[in-house]
Amino acid sequence: MGVDMGEPRGTHVPVLLERCLELLDPALGLPGAVHVDFTLGLGGHAEAVLERYPAVVLIGLDRDTEALAHARHRLIRFGDRAHLVHAVYDELPRVLDELGVPAIHSGLFDLGVSSLQLDEADRGFAYSQDAPLDMRMDQSRGSTAEEIVNSYEPGDLVRVLRQYGEEKFAPRIVQSIMRERAKVRITSTARLAELVKDAIPAAARRTGGNPAKRTFQALRIEVNRELEALEGAVPAALDALAPRGRLVVMSYQSLEDRIVKRALTARSRSTGPVDLPVELPGTGPSLRLLTRGSELPSDAEVAANPRAASVKLRAVERIDEQEQARRFDKQFGAGRERPRLAGPSRGGTP
Repeated sequence: MGVDMGEPRGTHVPVLLERCLELLDPALGLPGAVHVDFTLGLGGHAEAVLERYPAVVLIGLDRDTEALAHARHRLIRFGDRAHLVHAVYDELPRVLDELGVPAIHSGLFDLGVSSLQLDEADRGFAYSQDAPLDMRMDQSRGSTAEEIVNSYEPGDLVRVLRQYGEEKFAPRIVQSIMRERAKVRITSTARLAELVKDAIPAAARRTGGNPAKRTFQALRIEVNRELEALEGAVPAALDALAPRGRLVVMSYQSLEDRIVKRALTARSRSTGPVDLPVELPGTGPSLRLLTRGSELPSDAEVAANPRAASVKLRAVERIDEQEQARRFDKQFGAGRERPRLAGPSRGGTP
């Protein structure tokens, strides 16, 4: 890219960079390693991977065309080792098919709103700055937050605020929105934030930060269908992982983390009978958990990067099922018919 784009406003500090690289290191060192950054953003994590692992090929996905432009400028020096694609992360199967990549060896999700989207006031993500009520991560398509706020039926708005924002004052907020939009269209983040603040009881406004936070989160998730995309993206990423491949996911709110936890836990448990000394091939877990529950940031990390304050990190490794089969054959004899037994399954529900 021949034009100097300059730096976006704000300081971009990749969240938990060293911990992510530590967890991904064994996979990034595999022969012919392909790394997918599912949420490329401004390219901070991607740049570190390409710098430290000279043999790795990167596939970077982002739905935000502005973020992609900045990332291309940042990563241009890595040439054909970096393939940057305008796509939502649940479109991974299509992207891999188009690139002719059969499997990936490592992957990273850094969910939520990117630094660029928060720092650029005109994107409409920040309730602390006045801007058009947009909130689209991909400004080339889809409905804006303004369209949702001004066109959804009251019941649908209440559902969005409750489901995606866990907002207990959703009915009061929606009543305030309905009264306002009956008089004039709601078009700005500042006006919406004011309506939310006025709708919430004074006692509740004194704790928990900005009272508009949950409403803005809910609208952002609805606008970008974030949870729907995540429901498909994590299984797709796990399906694409090569044996000994690793995946790290960083989420910033409980709804995201719940989806991630469910997907990872389901594949880390056996489906075989509980009374066998070893796993039957095909019944063992396909993932090994690398973190005990979700990891939280250290005080030092939060001090250096306040946006890491709410992060929850989970990581897994794809188990080599061929190696499992070899261990079975070594213990019970190669070629022996593997028993098919009925019985209770291991684990239980996720």
